[in-house]
Amino acid sequence: MNKLLAISLAPNGNGFTGIGTSPLANPGGNSVSIFSNFLSTIVGVMTIVAVIWAVFTIITGAIAIIGSGGDKQALESARKRITTGIIGLIIVIIALFIVEIVGHILGIENILNIQQLLNLK
Repeated sequence: MNKLLAISLAPNGNGFTGIGTSPLANPGGNSVSIFSNFLSTIVGVMTIVAVIWAVFTIITGAIAIIGSGGDKQALESARKRITTGIIGLIIVIIALFIVEIVGHILGIENILNIQQLLNLK
């Protein structure tokens, strides 16, 4: 019962260790660093994807306006698409500022840096 689902249960008294040589196999003392990097990467990727999607929506709306050919329903649909893209872009930007403001109000300089937040380096 020493191995359970490829996880060694404290064979040397150091806690859980996995199989392999990757950082996740044996997080040891740097598990906060791994989680911090993971969280930062997820937030960064989500922000980039949201901005790209908003720009894509605005561009497709502009193309739809050009191709509407005077059709009022197509023109209105394209305007709504552009409005949706702009609102989405504004929400992404405001969300980043809100996180910074909450961190400033709580007295936390870099609220998304968990490693610094827990004073682990």
